[in-house]
Amino acid sequence: MIRVASPDDVPVIHALIRELAEYEKAPEEARATEEQVREALFGERPAAFAHMAVDDGSGDPVGFALWFLNFSTWRGVHGIYLEDLYVRPSARGGGHGRALLAELARICVERGYERLEWSVLDWNQPAIGFYEALGARPQDEWTVYRLTDGALTALGSGR
Repeated sequence: MIRVASPDDVPVIHALIRELAEYEKAPEEARATEEQVREALFGERPAAFAHMAVDDGSGDPVGFALWFLNFSTWRGVHGIYLEDLYVRPSARGGGHGRALLAELARICVERGYERLEWSVLDWNQPAIGFYEALGARPQDEWTVYRLTDGALTALGSGR
């Protein structure tokens, strides 16, 4: 079952983010606190949204999708950017990842959004195979760039 996340889910979302960081071999990069997650999802001006995958038998959350709106100047409409999709290893193969993506696709169709996009690490072959089986295609002609830490501070402060 897929449901919209609630403020009560923040501790488990935070734990799932940490688990994802471990899986992606970058636990030191996951510095977000529970309070930051709570503010981003449920604060005065939410900047992101989340859905939970819940085990039908136990009712326990086993995965999540955290996303936000983007905008295509070429298409003139919003889309969804999927920041994180994670299903606990013990629950993989149960359809939770597909159900999370199907829910986001449903939201896109319902709201007239024309894109559902995300990034995947190039070494994550199980995820790549899963996404391609759904009909997703890599955007090989684009390279992601990122400013963080000192470079971001330097540029933002005019140095």
